[in-house]
Order: sequence, then C-alpha cells, then structure tokens
Amino acid sequence: MSAITPIVMPKWGLEMREGTIVDWLVEEGARIAVGMPILDVETDKISNSVEAPDPGLLRRRIARAGDLLPVKALLGVLAEPDVPDAAIDAFIAGYVVPAAGDDADEGESAYRFIEVDGLRLRHARKGAGEGTPVLFIHGFGGDLDNWLFNLDALGETNPVIALDLPGHGQSDVRLPGASIGALAAVVARFMTAIEVPRAHLVGHSMGGAIAAQLALDAGDRVASLSLIGSAGFGAEINRGYIDGFVSAPSRRELKPVLEQLFADPTLVNRQLVDDVLKYKRLDGVAALLHTLADGVFPRGEQAEQPGRRLDGVTPPLLLIWGREDRIVPAAHAAHAPKGAKVEVLDGAGHMVQMEKAGEVNKLLKAQVAG
Repeated sequence: MSAITPIVMPKWGLEMREGTIVDWLVEEGARIAVGMPILDVETDKISNSVEAPDPGLLRRRIARAGDLLPVKALLGVLAEPDVPDAAIDAFIAGYVVPAAGDDADEGESAYRFIEVDGLRLRHARKGAGEGTPVLFIHGFGGDLDNWLFNLDALGETNPVIALDLPGHGQSDVRLPGASIGALAAVVARFMTAIEVPRAHLVGHSMGGAIAAQLALDAGDRVASLSLIGSAGFGAEINRGYIDGFVSAPSRRELKPVLEQLFADPTLVNRQLVDDVLKYKRLDGVAALLHTLADGVFPRGEQAEQPGRRLDGVTPPLLLIWGREDRIVPAAHAAHAPKGAKVEVLDGAGHMVQMEKAGEVNKLLKAQVAG
C-alpha cells in the first residue's frame, strides 16, 4: 500500500504560530509536483502560497477557506489511487497536531543582541549543519523579517543568520554613517563579533549594495554573493518610493507606497502596514531615515554603485530580480559582471524573495551548495 503524505500548515519565520486559509489553488484529484503552489495562507505578517514539499495525488482537502489553524495543522492529504478512502479517513481521524515543544519560545530564543561599535544590533541565528553560514542583509527601511520565507529553507543545510541593520528593526536607532561603505564596515565587524569569519552573503535592495561593498573590501570573508533586487548596479532608484516611505504619516498614505514593493499589491495587508508604521514612529527613526536616504540616494540617484566594480572579485555571484520591480529596475541586471549568474523572475516585484520564495530559495540553495 502506498504511503499517505500529510500537507501541513508551514512555519514561516521565527514568530509564526498560526495562519488563516485564504483558498485552495488545486482541486481534489489533482496531481501535485514538488514546489507547486497548492493553497494560499495569510499570516499576521503577509499572505503567501503554500508550495508542495512532496509529490503525489491530492486525495483530500481538509482545511477550508477562513479556517484559522496552528502551525503543523493538517491541511490536506496526498495518496496514490491504491490507498482506500477508509485508510485516509483513519489517518485524518488519528492525526494529532505535533506538540510545539521548544518551538513555542523559538521566536524569542532565536533573537539575540550584540554590541558592535557601540551599536546594539538584533540578529537571529538558527539552522542546521556545520557548514559556512549564510548571512542575510535586508534593505532600506526593512528588517530581518524580510527573510520570512527564506531562512528555514536555507537553514535545512547551513547555519543562517539575519540581522537588523543599524537604525532598523529592533537595532539601535543610530547610524555608523549615511553610506553603503559605513554600513558594510559595521556588517564586517558584526561578523567578527559573532565569530563568523566567512559567510555566504544574501543581500536585498540596499542590503545587496552593502554585501557587494563588503566583497570589495574583504573578499576573503565572502564565500558567495547572492544579490536580490539589488542596489549598486545603476544610478536609477525610485526616489518617490523612498520619500513616500520616509514621510507617510498614516496607514492611508503608507499603504499605496508599500504596494509598490510587490507585483501583487494585495499582499500588503493591514498588519504589514501597521508593523511598518510602528517602526517609523519610534523615537529618532524619521530623522534617521531622512539622513540615510539623503546619504545613499541623494538627488534621486544611487550615490554608490559597488556592484559595477565586482568584475574580477572572487566570490561566485548570483543576481535575482523580479521583472516587475518598481524600486530598482530589473534592467540593471544588464550591468552584471562577467561570469555572474542572472535570473529575472516573472510575476514578481521588488520583494521577489517573498513573492517567488520557492524559486528564489532553489536558486539560493544551489548558490550556497556550489
């Protein structure tokens, strides 16, 4: 008799405890391939599609639209035609949501703080194996939750680390300097402080430029570079987005600004907007963002373009763009150094690592393994 394979509520990020079923994308009886989007789930952070981790025939859809279910709850069942309905009924009736165990406090315990050059920086560290760590660097106005759908996937094979840059997330609201170079220097010293001599760097947007600058300054510390929707490869930047992000005072003004980050604007839910507003209203954040924007993107252009200087730099380079990126043009991929691998993904905008998490994670895994 063939096995019965459960489809369960995934855990995205460090803090997810439950998710709401939005809708199924496939019907019962459909043949499922690994990586196929099979249903949409909304968390308190963002909506996303659950991708099939296993192949098989979808015999039963259990969760219904509107259901609020905990992580690891049974959503559906895969089984081949030779598995009788009675066996599936018994499997469903006997399924028990695995106990949270140590995961109950994972969000809190995974977050750590360390002082670097007098700056208290929040970071998260998890993952398996003794291999070279993967360090994730977010962009302007972001935080380590920008890697919600990527940390666990890369953490299957390597230790993973994500940090809140100075002035972002829950790190100190101070800057080491309003430049890519100054931020890259802090990241290098952060690596030293947490005793990571060398890492695979994954950078998004401004974080991509920071990673590229670090590769230029200390190439021996960079095992590979994976740059996503990266700044640093051309002068153009959507300064209207930057200014809107910095100045929007309320949910009504901020929501259309954040919608520019995605090809699918419906991904910007109320909680996402509220989380960004909460950050922007912290003491000193508004002034800090103005200072950083003026330093990194003066006169509506990118002041520093380290990506254009990566020719001849040793670490393997992967560039990923969403074709519908409205913040940093995907056309900048044409400026990739010789030998770089370039992937432009359809149906995604600037937050391609969220909108096309499965495809991005596959590319990142191959880069790290290579």
